[in-house]
Amino acid sequence: MTSLVANNVSFGYQGNDLVIDGLSLTLDQGKLLVLLGGNGAGKTTLLRLLAGQLRARSGSVLLDGRPIESWSRSEIAKRLTLMPQFERGETHFSVREMVQLGRSVHRGWYMPFTKEDDSAVDRALEMTGIKDLSERSVSSLSGGQWRRAVLARSLAQDAPILLLDEPTSGLDLRHQYECLQQIRDLVSQNQFIAVMTLHDLNHAAMFADQIAIVANQRLLSVGDPSSVLTEQSIEEAFGIEVSIVKDLVPGKSFVVPAGGMLDQ
Repeated sequence: MTSLVANNVSFGYQGNDLVIDGLSLTLDQGKLLVLLGGNGAGKTTLLRLLAGQLRARSGSVLLDGRPIESWSRSEIAKRLTLMPQFERGETHFSVREMVQLGRSVHRGWYMPFTKEDDSAVDRALEMTGIKDLSERSVSSLSGGQWRRAVLARSLAQDAPILLLDEPTSGLDLRHQYECLQQIRDLVSQNQFIAVMTLHDLNHAAMFADQIAIVANQRLLSVGDPSSVLTEQSIEEAFGIEVSIVKDLVPGKSFVVPAGGMLDQ
């Protein structure tokens, strides 16, 4: 059984104050958890801690019950994938070749690709809607197409844990919706663990199974969207007055700015 847990984790970059202080989070299979918070709240830092790219000052991150630092990088890569928010887009690869890089953790760098690898790449290209771009040079892609190619590479990795940092950044409204729906379906159907950062609170309300709001170096609130997205929690995290409108879409809550800025 796949598991990923943060136990009382604290972290700060060298010479700086803590970005995350005493944060605990248990992630559920088959559920999409969205991290919300203001700029600099520590969302990306938390993803990197969960991925083992950063080591906590105190506390622990447990992957399948073991401290994540006890796993090798190749072992981690077979169990989780982290889609970064920023990445250089200049490369001589075609889109398909870029997505194939997601399979390197299963084959190594010099082993030939198998039918299983090709099928995984085809599925990832199809899910992200860029199969028709597979022979295009990555350097010729628009910003939104580039983000979809990066997501496809992560999905091709076939890891049971998905950590996604702003996967819809740069996408137009249609592709934002399609991307989030595909990720949610993938997580539910395959019982994956998934953590995603977003800036759009209403996208989180629409697609998240669970939401965690990060503010003041800690988790302010964790739970289902209707219980987490309250006027009080959003005002504390973002410093703006809002109103919560319920059932514009049945069973969903939506956030509407009320116009007042709060001192922080």
